[in-house]
Amino acid sequence: MNYSNTRCHDGLAAIIIVAAAASIELAMGRLLICRCGYVKIWHGVVQSSENSQHIADWYTFSHVIHGIGLYFLLSLAAGRAPVSARFVIALLLEATWEIVENTPFVINRYRAATIALDYFGDSIVNSMSDIAAMALGFWIARRSPVWASVGLVIGLEVLVAAIIRDNLTLNILMLIHPFEAIKRWQLGG
Repeated sequence: MNYSNTRCHDGLAAIIIVAAAASIELAMGRLLICRCGYVKIWHGVVQSSENSQHIADWYTFSHVIHGIGLYFLLSLAAGRAPVSARFVIALLLEATWEIVENTPFVINRYRAATIALDYFGDSIVNSMSDIAAMALGFWIARRSPVWASVGLVIGLEVLVAAIIRDNLTLNILMLIHPFEAIKRWQLGG
């Protein structure tokens, strides 16, 4: 199989993965768009029932970081595989996370352990946009020097923590082992 055919097959696989994720979330009862009845490009209010319901929000930056991280992890684990194949694997991992993240178990865990008190899962539009944000992060990591990708990750984590008192690092930490002091700080106490 030549390189052109490989890219074509990987492109088809990518489309199937994203369509399957959307279909699974729909079958799980996830809403296509926000219950509010409209779609916004940006929703910046974290403590809101519309968070994770529109195209982008503060957590979109975490998904860009997912893409950067997956690019580097897959470069280490599968560096001999074509970039297009590694991208398909990254999409599969991100799509799987989006499905798992929208299960009642994880939604309830977010509510109990993090500042996401009103969180009831992502809309399908938001979830697919999160997958696209991961793809953007993967592309950035592919095209940028390592130092630029690392700088972007640090910059995004600091920026988001400063603005909303949450970020990918804190989100993971609080899901794995909640700390009451961090939760109080996140809630403004």
